[in-house]
Amino acid sequence: MGFTAKQTQALQRGISSRRIRTREANGRELSYIEGWYAISEANRIFGFDAWSRETIDRCVLTRENRGSFLAVYTAKVRITVHADGATVVREGHGTGEGRGASPAEVHDTALKAAETDATKRALATFGRPFGLELYRKDRNAVSASSPTVRSTAVESPPTQPRVGLHPDDTTPIPRPSHYYGRRHHGSMTDLLRQDQASPAPGESELPRTRIDKSQLTIAEPKRLRDKAHLKFVGSQPCLICGRQPSDPHHLRFAQPRAIGLKVSDEFTVPLCRGHHRQLHQTGDERAWWDSHRVNALEIARGLWERTRATTDQTSQL
Repeated sequence: MGFTAKQTQALQRGISSRRIRTREANGRELSYIEGWYAISEANRIFGFDAWSRETIDRCVLTRENRGSFLAVYTAKVRITVHADGATVVREGHGTGEGRGASPAEVHDTALKAAETDATKRALATFGRPFGLELYRKDRNAVSASSPTVRSTAVESPPTQPRVGLHPDDTTPIPRPSHYYGRRHHGSMTDLLRQDQASPAPGESELPRTRIDKSQLTIAEPKRLRDKAHLKFVGSQPCLICGRQPSDPHHLRFAQPRAIGLKVSDEFTVPLCRGHHRQLHQTGDERAWWDSHRVNALEIARGLWERTRATTDQTSQL
């Protein structure tokens, strides 16, 4: 008992060259597949409810130097697949590194990179669809002679350049229509772009405006950015101990979470470096503020109104 014939056939099928990415690391060119694609292939082959992932992570290095933070994580991922009454368990290890000015983002980046790296290595033990051949030292020679790669290299369109600098190359997440190598041509979006690009004869081209997603049927909250306001918040004393200068801390519970996006700058409060680090190490931010008896949302609104009033007076002058 084990994998079905259909699953076995899928695990023996090679990976398309359009799914292989390359990057430079320590003077070497490395080939890899993206983390989201490995997970989508696991869902497709094993089934959404037939496999699970367990992660054990550990922070092995953290360092701060003049406002710049560094964090290094290691992760061990255990993949459990339930196949026709049998249970298959595979494990993989990975590391991740994060650098930046925010300790929370640095730790989050390093942890996600380590977990994604370990997940891909664990899934690679199941076969070729998860990039098993990418770990071969003579992979370039094998890829050149592989019939799967040769057939897809002619038919597939050129790879578009990536956007973003995430270490594990899992962001940004492509649209769902691209998950399995499909592209929908002739969509309504393409038609709208053609209309905007080519105005009718005798008509002047209208200025292009960005869509306000807060006005859609399923609205998204606005995430305003104001560097002057962040500088003003940083000049205020810490809400806990009164030290100066402070860091502008974004209240994570003020808006719904989004991938790679902070909450709006209007939800920021001043915290010294010590309490800022302590808050980011806390799991429940609301409980942390309640324990200090501070209404952070109300204070953030007051600071935002002060900045708006100053901006309005300056514009009137």
